[in-house]
Amino acid sequence: MPHTLAEYFARYEREHTKPLTRLTHFVGIPLIVASLPQARRRPALAAAMFVGGWALQLLGHRIEGNRPAFLDDPVYLLVGPLWVARELCGLPGQLINAVGLRDASRTAS
Repeated sequence: MPHTLAEYFARYEREHTKPLTRLTHFVGIPLIVASLPQARRRPALAAAMFVGGWALQLLGHRIEGNRPAFLDDPVYLLVGPLWVARELCGLPGQLINAVGLRDASRTAS
């Protein structure tokens, strides 16, 4: 079981290799996260975002042919949003590799 953020990210990347899986996660995870602060003010919208986000997550895992990592380790409920944020921020590859956040097998961007 991973112990460092770099190890969690490495496993996450190994289990999310197909472009369509990554796309479902790039859309689904932000939907889930964005639904949370909406829950009190707009519960119907929040529920739709939350369910839609999870549906995309499950579709992605069906495409990938594996089960969500959080079923084995709940820490992945936090790793997923961090991974998406890191990818969307487009941090320079050399910096990411230098601090050990990206799997060394990936090429620098």
